[in-house]
Amino acid sequence: MRIGWIGGVERYEAQLERLARAAGHELEYHRGDVRGRGAQSLEGLVDRCQLIVILTDTNSHGAVQLARKLARQRGRGTLLLRKFGISRFTRLLEAIDTVEGRGLFAAGGDMSAGYEALLSA
Repeated sequence: MRIGWIGGVERYEAQLERLARAAGHELEYHRGDVRGRGAQSLEGLVDRCQLIVILTDTNSHGAVQLARKLARQRGRGTLLLRKFGISRFTRLLEAIDTVEGRGLFAAGGDMSAGYEALLSA
């Protein structure tokens, strides 16, 4: 699965990408800056990814709103979180495998409630 990550601490980008790759997924990172060409690159990320993780603590309101709007228009799953670190990302990767294994992905559906339940378990 290709996962889009919007916002957060850039210094963790390489580590997050390694974790995703090791679990058989791809991670694409966007800083959350929508000035200049940022909005276009955010749109491209949403187009390419099946699940969009949107962090609110380190993003502008404009980036959060645009990411949610684009994801909704394209039928992408979203996970809207205030903060999200390495350990929770590892749990998300495990949850994705669990959800995929159970055949719970529905085309165009919002998958966030299921992920949040699995992350908090």
